[in-house]
Amino acid sequence: MTHPLPLSDVRVIAVEQFGAGPFGTMHLADLGADVIKIEDPSTGGDVSRHIPPFQEENDSLFFETFNRNKRSIALDLSSPAGREVFEALVARSDAVYSNLRGDVPERLGITYEQLKHLNPRLVCVSLSGYGMTGPRRAEPGYDYIMQGIAGWMSITGEPGGPPTKSGLSIVDFCGGLVAGQALLAGVLAARRDGVGMDCDLSLYDTALAMLTYPATWHLTGGFTPTRRARSAHPSLVPFQNFRTADGWLVVACPKEKFYARMTEAIDAPEIRDDPRFADFDGRLRHEEELLPLLDAAFASRSTAAWLARLGAAGVPCGPVNTVAEALTDPQAVARGLVVETEHPRFGVVRQVGSPVRVGPGRTEHRRGPQLGEDSDDVLRELLEYDDEAVLRLGAAGAFGPPA
Repeated sequence: MTHPLPLSDVRVIAVEQFGAGPFGTMHLADLGADVIKIEDPSTGGDVSRHIPPFQEENDSLFFETFNRNKRSIALDLSSPAGREVFEALVARSDAVYSNLRGDVPERLGITYEQLKHLNPRLVCVSLSGYGMTGPRRAEPGYDYIMQGIAGWMSITGEPGGPPTKSGLSIVDFCGGLVAGQALLAGVLAARRDGVGMDCDLSLYDTALAMLTYPATWHLTGGFTPTRRARSAHPSLVPFQNFRTADGWLVVACPKEKFYARMTEAIDAPEIRDDPRFADFDGRLRHEEELLPLLDAAFASRSTAAWLARLGAAGVPCGPVNTVAEALTDPQAVARGLVVETEHPRFGVVRQVGSPVRVGPGRTEHRRGPQLGEDSDDVLRELLEYDDEAVLRLGAAGAFGPPA
């Protein structure tokens, strides 16, 4: 017996664009949710359709990365006819999900208060830069800006170097996951209570919350986080990058037993027995004496050799891979983390799959939808519009300027 996917009874209307919002709904779609993207035909749809490289007309590999397993309907929400179709979808859906500026959902008429008359159980999820309240609510927000304003860049990079952002848009992606989690919690509560709600999420809140323990140390004990050489942990030594004979290696000793095992693996009993390095506090206070000894040891062998020795000793470690090496790592292959879809323009599109695993999971994926590709199915099958209704709505500009 084939069981339905976990979210196969959830429908989400997504007024989304770019990366953060679509990243969140893609994981819901991977789990079986019917995610229907509302795309403005007058602008060429989701802006991510036009991001280079690998971009042609209304298709891009950037868009494909964030929109598999979704449906698309071309709809002009600024027209009365487009609004009519949107409201019909609202009445048949569990959630309206958007990633717009914090002041836009209310202006666009997609908050719970503005839509509850159509569907009392509706969950309205807004993921914005700064949230729907506060002095910055009307400001646009992007990942790079958030990494700066939330303090991340002040503690990233080498000491004495410039403020540095992560190589990936981590705030965007975590914001999408937070919004997806909020949506699921909201839908569960709405099904239990019969009443929906607004979910007000922001990239800013997400980034600030991810300061986690350095923020607690600062707020409670006055600790001031600083940049650490070679991306080292703020208080555990060793827990950082080390140069090997042919590359780089990450070694982590978050437990005393790991430090003892490491000293055995590098044949350095004198380091293990040195009273200056006997515990966490000592190693932190004397790291300027300890790290040169470890640097000399790790520089003596290749990364592969150290991975073998440290791995056999049970010391947490890993190589600093290139992207190409990461995507072909045996663990990535074993976990099936690269999935494939067929695209009419790009051929076989290979991309990273979702880490969210609930039950058996999908065995097949649908590529990202073409702009408005599913309009006919949504209008005729889901909303049960006949030919006359579709023609009337089209003539009124629901799907863009009439031909």
